[in-house]
Amino acid sequence: MERVLVANRGEIAVRVLRACRELGVTGIAVYSDADRDALHVELADEAYHIGEAAPAKSYLNVDLIVETARRARADAVHPGYGFLAENASFAQAVIDAGIRWVGPPPAAIAAMGDKMSARKVAEQAKAPLVPGTVEPLTGPGPAVAFGAGHGYPIALKAAFGGGGRGMKVVRTPEEVADALESAERESKAAFGRSEVYVERYLEGPRHVEAQILADGRGEVVFLGERDCSLQRRHQKLVEEAPAPGLPEEVRAALAKAARDVARATGYENAGTVEFLYEPRTGNVYFLEMNTRLQVEHPVTELTAGIDLVHAQLRVAAGEAIPAHWDGLPPHGHAIEARINAEDPASNFLPAPGPVTAWREPSGPGVRVDAGVRAGFTVPEAYDSLLAKLVVWGEDRDQARRRMLRALGEFVIEGVPTTIPFHRLAMLDPAFAAGEVSTVLVEHGMDLSSLEPPGEPEGAQVAKAPPRRLVIELEGKRFDVDVFAQEPVKVPERVRKPRSPKALERARAESGGPGKEVVKTPMQGTIVKVLVTNGDKVSPGDTIVVLEAMKMENHVTAHQEGTVTGLSVTEGQTVPTGATIATIDAT
Repeated sequence: MERVLVANRGEIAVRVLRACRELGVTGIAVYSDADRDALHVELADEAYHIGEAAPAKSYLNVDLIVETARRARADAVHPGYGFLAENASFAQAVIDAGIRWVGPPPAAIAAMGDKMSARKVAEQAKAPLVPGTVEPLTGPGPAVAFGAGHGYPIALKAAFGGGGRGMKVVRTPEEVADALESAERESKAAFGRSEVYVERYLEGPRHVEAQILADGRGEVVFLGERDCSLQRRHQKLVEEAPAPGLPEEVRAALAKAARDVARATGYENAGTVEFLYEPRTGNVYFLEMNTRLQVEHPVTELTAGIDLVHAQLRVAAGEAIPAHWDGLPPHGHAIEARINAEDPASNFLPAPGPVTAWREPSGPGVRVDAGVRAGFTVPEAYDSLLAKLVVWGEDRDQARRRMLRALGEFVIEGVPTTIPFHRLAMLDPAFAAGEVSTVLVEHGMDLSSLEPPGEPEGAQVAKAPPRRLVIELEGKRFDVDVFAQEPVKVPERVRKPRSPKALERARAESGGPGKEVVKTPMQGTIVKVLVTNGDKVSPGDTIVVLEAMKMENHVTAHQEGTVTGLSVTEGQTVPTGATIATIDAT
């Protein structure tokens, strides 16, 4: 195996390309229009253009990627994670082209990539399961019936998804229809499949997963567990290994169930078996299996002392796994923080745009897996992950304190990021004590300090930005930010009288007395319009659903009134700040 094509982008493409270089293998990148100047393209030995920014026309285009692999004379294809990584048809197409697939057999991907089929396999392996369906929903009726039989809340989940996308928590029967439609829409956009199933939603469990590695010769090893409970919107923010405070009998049960599930599928290569753990009852439930490398694999690498990407490539080349790897005791503690282009002060709203400055932390026990650099524009078409900041310590508290130090050194300018949230999380008393759960961020943490200060009262006020000065006092250097003491009043300008039409347009743009102009918070696609002109709305009512960076965002009204001037339609692509509608106060 001498030439490996990486069918992905961003930090995972960079990670795999670096592993290829370390093993003396030629690394081949692919890129879309939006990634022409991306870091993974620059680091690759060779790179090939595969189409437009839209994933369906580039990173999800099976025929084009396989043809590119042929053109590049690739011996193997590594899918990374996301996109086509868990697509059995893609894996089979690669194999049919005479190219090695760095991953499990297509049959294993099909069995475990479909979450409903995975439940059947888990039943055969006698793994504990959360109550749920094994067939896709054909409408809201079966989900409503499931909720009536098992109780609410219930979870609607993308059958071919992961990472929290296409998942909706439903607490009443009246919410089912809208939630199902949204879950199907998100699933289709992110994974190309819209099938959704239902299972009982566990309130406040821990999300614990087991890393396994199999060589296709019967050897299946357990490389430790990770805790991924710190989440928002059911998407992971912080991961760590080993799971803090996990009873040894629970760890043993996870390891056994993970190996049994892997053997039941004839698994090969790296994979992760995910579980939900209820500390109150001590119960563990099989959740799903990810038939690929996980985003959070670095924390396992640091505590197990094994390079998982190297191992993936060696297994794909036919090498065996050392049996002594199974059940290796973890060495120290590792924590990973996902650095996303999102605004924590605005409910983690994705924020694509240009990165104007980038300085990574370093020092003992610090690792950064990044896919961007200064000057790169974060595309709207893909997810918001910029980098993974990973730290290692001799114990959990040292790792936590090291993470705080590294976060303080990480400088990213141009787009808001989740760094302020991660600082807050590392200092949270519950997190510091290891008392984590999947609802801690949204229901247990005080995030008020992330909110921006309120605007001063009165109109026409502009804030002068601080000036950074470097001074020396008695030979000691200081960086000083100088702020204006008083708000700077915007001087009035003499304007020529405007035409009636111009005045009408200006009033509409500013809202005017009693009016609220609803605008798009970011660039994206309008996937659903929930109002028409003349509708009465209240504060918090959703006006439109905007899909951006693979996530749905609800744009809501902030005052009671009547909708007028609705100016968007479903399927329309809109820029940041585009006017959606005006709400006239009642």
